[in-house]
Amino acid sequence: MQEITGNLTKVYMITKEAVLEALGNVQEPDLGKDLVTLNMVQDIEIDGKNVSFTVILTTPACPLKEMIEKACINAIRLLVDKEALVTVRMNARVNSNRKDNKSMLPGVKNIIVVASGKGGVGKSTVSVNLALGLAAEGASVGLMDADIYGPSVPIMLGIRDERPKMRDNGGKGMIVPIERFGIKAMSIGLLIDEKQAVIWRGPMASSAIRQFVSDVDWGELDYLIIDLPPGTGDVHLTLVQTIPVTGAVIVTTPQPVAAADARKAIMMLKQQQINVPILGVVENMAYFTPAELPENKYYIFGKGGGRLIADQFELPFLGEIPIVQSIREGGDRGIPAVVNDEPVSQAAFATLAQTVARNIAIRNADLEPTKVMEVAG
Repeated sequence: MQEITGNLTKVYMITKEAVLEALGNVQEPDLGKDLVTLNMVQDIEIDGKNVSFTVILTTPACPLKEMIEKACINAIRLLVDKEALVTVRMNARVNSNRKDNKSMLPGVKNIIVVASGKGGVGKSTVSVNLALGLAAEGASVGLMDADIYGPSVPIMLGIRDERPKMRDNGGKGMIVPIERFGIKAMSIGLLIDEKQAVIWRGPMASSAIRQFVSDVDWGELDYLIIDLPPGTGDVHLTLVQTIPVTGAVIVTTPQPVAAADARKAIMMLKQQQINVPILGVVENMAYFTPAELPENKYYIFGKGGGRLIADQFELPFLGEIPIVQSIREGGDRGIPAVVNDEPVSQAAFATLAQTVARNIAIRNADLEPTKVMEVAG
């Protein structure tokens, strides 16, 4: 503040410097630094007692935005002027930590793989609803179905009868993803007759994955979610050798068999020559909640398997997804849980999307830049 002294009164003017100094005391809870150091405060405007500015969040899905807003207002009133009228505009800019040459997917900021050690745990359901949950928060999102042998994304998004178009991009023909519910999606299931089985050896499947990366016009995306096939194999290695993967989400169910296979997926990704950061573990089908008793939880497959794995490997636990009839019905009808009107499943996936986005921001701030892995063999 500047002090202007007249003959009888003292008038204090709020200055930009005073505002920045005050906001330097407001911490971004996840990144552990103050908003000014992180260059998250922009467009400061002062008109007498009226102070307004923009806080640039690291993701539209930030679950702490209200807490940050209150902390900013309190800092200005406590350290600058208790009578200040403070307006905080909350905006978002998804950060990226890519330091590769961006020859592949140049417009994609963060590439997230969703993996599981075995089939049948709901990995595709989690992938679809995670993508839609991030989009619902305001992010630009793509969804790549890399499960070559069992593509289910077209059914879950209700696009099984659609076929992608081609676009000329500098003399090269590019496949245009199908847009549905505000996200871009691509799957081998959109290119072949769904009645035919995909009988390909590993090199053919790997070649198809490379085409999904190099020949699909994904454009500018905050997040590209990749639904991996179950297990550990050629497709997984091809991806980490082709594109810089920001991190992985591991899906399991509570049963010991699923948990044991999830451990294998984690151990593969944590191998030194692969070393993909793991954003956390999500437990799908964690409990049953009847529609008529939405507050009740019945742990019919056991309890705590996902959290146990997360604790064992010192990973974040991303949460529990319940067994709700509407999740299964929505997937079959092509109307996923995030976009239907069932509150229990909507809340679970919204929380998952916010937590994953938060962990991506922490990963980008704390860990080494993402890069393409050099895997021998």
